[in-house]
Amino acid sequence: MQLKTINQQVVAVVGASSGIGRVTSLEFARRGAKVVVSARGESKLKSLVEEIHSFGGDATYVVGDVQVFEQVKAIADQTVEIYGRLDTWVHLPAISLFALFEDITPEEFKRIIDVNLMGQVYGAMAALPHLKREGRGALIHISSIEGRRAFPYQSAYSAAKHGIEGFVEAMRVELQHEKIPVSVTSIKPAVINTPFWNNARTKLGVKPSGIPPYYDPKLVADAILYAAEHPTRDLLVGDAAKVLDLLQRLSPSLVDSLLLLIGFNLQRTEESKSEDAPNNFYQPVSEEDRVDGDFNNLVIPSVSDILDQNPLLTLGAIAGTVALAFITAQSFKK
Repeated sequence: MQLKTINQQVVAVVGASSGIGRVTSLEFARRGAKVVVSARGESKLKSLVEEIHSFGGDATYVVGDVQVFEQVKAIADQTVEIYGRLDTWVHLPAISLFALFEDITPEEFKRIIDVNLMGQVYGAMAALPHLKREGRGALIHISSIEGRRAFPYQSAYSAAKHGIEGFVEAMRVELQHEKIPVSVTSIKPAVINTPFWNNARTKLGVKPSGIPPYYDPKLVADAILYAAEHPTRDLLVGDAAKVLDLLQRLSPSLVDSLLLLIGFNLQRTEESKSEDAPNNFYQPVSEEDRVDGDFNNLVIPSVSDILDQNPLLTLGAIAGTVALAFITAQSFKK
């Protein structure tokens, strides 16, 4: 499957107003793509488009709520109406509620499923007809390492992310069966330093936190841009995501023990936050249009992501390891 280079693409980024979505939109525009950005908050989209225009990029915005299929379809349709086609669809929106399962109401659980899972489903349904008509393209769904391993305090969020993995896998095989050249990628980040933690609703009495380490949002943007040009099934972003995925495959009970040890305390900051404090559960937080969150001091680099997106470096590392092993073996023989 051959995807277009980014400077030849028309890209829709849904969930673009802050965090990963915002930096992804900026990076696509800097690389020469025509970008349609969407979210619920119009003022944040306007500032993003203005920022893209300031360096000569080509972008427009469409306001939309992903829990309403007609609004998601309008994002895809208006992208084609404005630019003539759609090449890559990137779907990011997610909300969260940090609480024990027994403290979540049925309505709250359903809302998270409607936004985080059904929103992704609606995105694929809206974008796929246009990608098929174009003859090739990419569907890029932002899941989470919680699509592989659920965390305490995040039962609904984890359930939605597991659901994304299910429908994406089924859809991917169906497209392959029909020989439709559309790449389907699930990107599963570890903990990323975005305003997600500020925007989350909480019943813990304190501002929630991710389980460190944190990674830079641009790391996920780099993975998204890579998948837009290179058909890729799954991308785990952040060394910690790959380690956790491996441990979950080897021994889920071991991960249970680790989460019992650190999963509760490390998801709670010492900053008080009430359930009624500003959050994006029902409406956007108007002033929150940052890329980075509040945990810059906990951000670390990720070596594995550099290797994932640079196969020659990976081959070089393997060759170097083999050569070192050979030299060591020969020295022992002497």
